[in-house]
Amino acid sequence: MRARTNEDRSLIELLDPVAEAAGYEIVRLRLMGGATRRLQIMAERPDGEMVVEDCARLSRAISEIMDAADPITGEYTLEVSSPGIDRPLTRLKDFETWEGFEARIELDRIAEGRKRFKGELAGIEDGQVGINVEGDAETTLYIPFDWIQEAKLVLNDQLMKVGADQRAARIAQDDINAVSNDED
Repeated sequence: MRARTNEDRSLIELLDPVAEAAGYEIVRLRLMGGATRRLQIMAERPDGEMVVEDCARLSRAISEIMDAADPITGEYTLEVSSPGIDRPLTRLKDFETWEGFEARIELDRIAEGRKRFKGELAGIEDGQVGINVEGDAETTLYIPFDWIQEAKLVLNDQLMKVGADQRAARIAQDDINAVSNDED
């Protein structure tokens, strides 16, 4: 899920060590077509944060490797961003981190008579993702992680509150840092 095509997977193999050395984790990578191709990388720090300065730092580190290795034929644009509040869930640990939040999950095969599910994430168990399927509160469905083609958090009031709380905490920390720097 972090990479969709073989070309994406090759780029992940090349860029994962670069991101990790810079202190980041690649959440998702997509090389998209068009007149000018676009290499979209969503990343975050291990604590889940990713601010503009982090995006710029990771972009510079990736650009150096991409220029040296030249793995993409032709022109392309590099785009580094945070996963956002309604983020894709691409790693098993994402399903554990966001347990209790609403998500949409699409499978690569039929399970329980369907391929798409929406509901509250119920953590992970033995490499399987738990979801309390919407409309069936008594049933937690466990889906093998390998079957998941795409998953994403659903933007709702609960998720927006988390995003607002995180933003407020960043602003408060920035204020503390500014006062501390003024005192130096």
